Amino acid sequence: MAQAAAAAAEEEVTTVLKPARDAQPRDLLAADGYIFCAPENLAAIAGVMKDFFDRCYYPVLGKIEGRPYAQMVCAGSDGENAARQTARIAQGWRLREVQPPLIICTHVQTPLQILSEKKIGEKDLSLCRDLGAAMGVGLTLGIF
Repeated sequence: MAQAAAAAAEEEVTTVLKPARDAQPRDLLAADGYIFCAPENLAAIAGVMKDFFDRCYYPVLGKIEGRPYAQMVCAGSDGENAARQTARIAQGWRLREVQPPLIICTHVQTPLQILSEKKIGEKDLSLCRDLGAAMGVGLTLGIF
Protein backbone atom coordinates (compact mmCIF):
# COMPACT_ATOMS: atom_id res chain seq x y z
CA MET A 1 0.00 0.00 0.00
CA ALA A 2 2.73 2.44 0.97
CA GLN A 3 4.78 1.57 -2.10
CA ALA A 4 1.80 2.15 -4.39
CA ALA A 5 1.05 5.55 -2.84
CA ALA A 6 4.70 6.62 -2.89
CA ALA A 7 5.18 5.61 -6.52
CA ALA A 8 2.13 7.62 -7.58
CA ALA A 9 3.17 10.67 -5.54
CA GLU A 10 6.69 10.44 -7.00
CA GLU A 11 5.27 11.47 -10.36
CA GLU A 12 4.65 14.92 -8.85
CA VAL A 13 7.03 15.37 -5.92
CA THR A 14 10.13 13.84 -4.42
CA THR A 15 9.08 11.14 -2.00
CA VAL A 16 10.79 9.28 0.80
CA LEU A 17 9.32 5.91 1.71
CA LYS A 18 10.57 4.95 5.13
CA PRO A 19 9.56 2.11 7.46
CA ALA A 20 8.27 3.36 10.81
CA ARG A 21 11.16 1.68 12.64
CA ASP A 22 13.66 3.80 10.66
CA ALA A 23 11.80 7.12 10.58
CA GLN A 24 13.14 9.90 12.77
CA PRO A 25 11.99 13.40 13.75
CA ARG A 26 14.36 14.87 11.14
CA ASP A 27 12.39 12.99 8.45
CA LEU A 28 9.17 14.65 9.56
CA LEU A 29 10.84 18.06 9.70
CA ALA A 30 12.20 17.64 6.16
CA ALA A 31 8.85 16.71 4.58
CA ASP A 32 6.17 19.03 3.23
CA GLY A 33 3.40 16.46 3.76
CA TYR A 34 2.83 12.94 5.03
CA ILE A 35 1.03 9.74 4.22
CA PHE A 36 0.98 7.53 7.29
CA CYS A 37 0.44 3.87 6.42
CA ALA A 38 0.01 1.23 9.10
CA PRO A 39 -1.51 -2.15 9.76
CA GLU A 40 -4.10 -2.49 12.46
CA ASN A 41 -3.25 -5.04 15.14
CA LEU A 42 -5.74 -5.93 17.87
CA ALA A 43 -7.92 -2.90 17.04
CA ALA A 44 -5.00 -0.46 17.29
CA ILE A 45 -2.15 0.85 15.18
CA ALA A 46 0.69 -1.63 14.97
CA GLY A 47 3.26 -1.39 17.74
CA VAL A 48 6.05 -0.28 15.41
CA MET A 49 3.89 2.64 14.23
CA LYS A 50 3.05 3.54 17.83
CA ASP A 51 6.77 3.47 18.59
CA PHE A 52 7.39 5.86 15.67
CA PHE A 53 4.82 8.30 17.01
CA ASP A 54 6.21 7.95 20.55
CA ARG A 55 9.76 8.70 19.40
CA CYS A 56 8.85 11.56 17.12
CA TYR A 57 5.91 13.29 18.77
CA TYR A 58 7.62 15.71 21.14
CA PRO A 59 10.74 16.48 19.08
CA VAL A 60 8.56 17.89 16.24
CA LEU A 61 5.70 19.31 18.30
CA GLY A 62 5.08 22.90 17.21
CA LYS A 63 7.40 22.56 14.20
CA ILE A 64 5.19 20.87 11.58
CA GLU A 65 1.85 22.56 12.17
CA GLY A 66 -0.41 22.99 9.16
CA ARG A 67 1.32 20.42 6.97
CA PRO A 68 -1.01 18.10 5.06
CA TYR A 69 -1.41 14.46 5.86
CA ALA A 70 -3.40 11.45 4.77
CA GLN A 71 -3.42 7.94 6.13
CA MET A 72 -3.92 4.37 5.03
CA VAL A 73 -4.78 1.47 7.34
CA CYS A 74 -4.64 -2.21 6.45
CA ALA A 75 -7.07 -4.08 8.69
CA GLY A 76 -8.47 -7.56 8.98
CA SER A 77 -12.03 -6.45 9.60
CA ASP A 78 -12.46 -2.83 10.69
CA GLY A 79 -9.57 -0.38 10.93
CA GLU A 80 -11.55 2.48 12.43
CA ASN A 81 -9.78 2.56 15.79
CA ALA A 82 -6.32 2.59 14.20
CA ALA A 83 -7.44 5.45 11.96
CA ARG A 84 -8.78 7.35 14.99
CA GLN A 85 -5.49 6.88 16.84
CA THR A 86 -3.45 8.27 13.95
CA ALA A 87 -5.90 11.15 13.45
CA ARG A 88 -5.66 12.05 17.14
CA ILE A 89 -1.87 12.14 17.00
CA ALA A 90 -2.00 14.24 13.82
CA GLN A 91 -4.45 16.59 15.54
CA GLY A 92 -1.97 17.03 18.38
CA TRP A 93 0.68 17.97 15.83
CA ARG A 94 -1.86 20.35 14.24
CA LEU A 95 -1.52 18.63 10.87
CA ARG A 96 -4.19 19.20 8.24
CA GLU A 97 -6.10 16.12 7.10
CA VAL A 98 -6.53 16.34 3.32
CA GLN A 99 -8.79 13.31 2.91
CA PRO A 100 -10.57 10.79 5.09
CA PRO A 101 -8.58 7.70 6.10
CA LEU A 102 -8.28 4.99 3.47
CA ILE A 103 -9.00 1.69 5.22
CA ILE A 104 -8.27 -1.48 3.27
CA CYS A 105 -9.88 -4.56 4.84
CA THR A 106 -8.28 -7.90 4.05
CA HIS A 107 -11.04 -9.84 5.86
CA VAL A 108 -8.52 -12.25 7.34
CA GLN A 109 -9.75 -13.80 10.56
CA THR A 110 -8.08 -17.15 11.19
CA PRO A 111 -4.73 -17.41 12.99
CA LEU A 112 -3.10 -18.80 9.84
CA GLN A 113 -4.43 -15.94 7.70
CA ILE A 114 -3.45 -13.34 10.28
CA LEU A 115 0.13 -14.61 10.46
CA SER A 116 0.47 -14.90 6.67
CA GLU A 117 1.83 -12.21 4.37
CA LYS A 118 -1.09 -10.18 3.03
CA LYS A 119 -1.74 -9.70 -0.67
CA ILE A 120 -3.45 -6.41 -1.48
CA GLY A 121 -5.62 -6.65 -4.59
CA GLU A 122 -5.30 -4.39 -7.60
CA LYS A 123 -8.55 -2.55 -6.87
CA ASP A 124 -7.28 -1.58 -3.40
CA LEU A 125 -3.80 -0.75 -4.69
CA SER A 126 -5.45 1.59 -7.18
CA LEU A 127 -7.04 3.45 -4.27
CA CYS A 128 -3.60 3.74 -2.64
CA ARG A 129 -2.15 5.11 -5.88
CA ASP A 130 -4.99 7.61 -6.12
CA LEU A 131 -4.26 8.81 -2.59
CA GLY A 132 -0.55 9.19 -3.37
CA ALA A 133 -1.21 10.99 -6.64
CA ALA A 134 -3.66 13.37 -4.97
CA MET A 135 -1.11 14.20 -2.27
CA GLY A 136 1.59 14.79 -4.87
CA VAL A 137 -0.60 17.01 -7.06
CA GLY A 138 -1.92 18.92 -4.04
CA LEU A 139 1.60 19.66 -2.86
CA THR A 140 2.82 20.61 -6.34
CA LEU A 141 -0.07 22.99 -6.98
CA GLY A 142 0.11 24.50 -3.51
CA ILE A 143 -3.42 23.37 -2.68
CA PHE A 144 -2.14 21.84 0.53
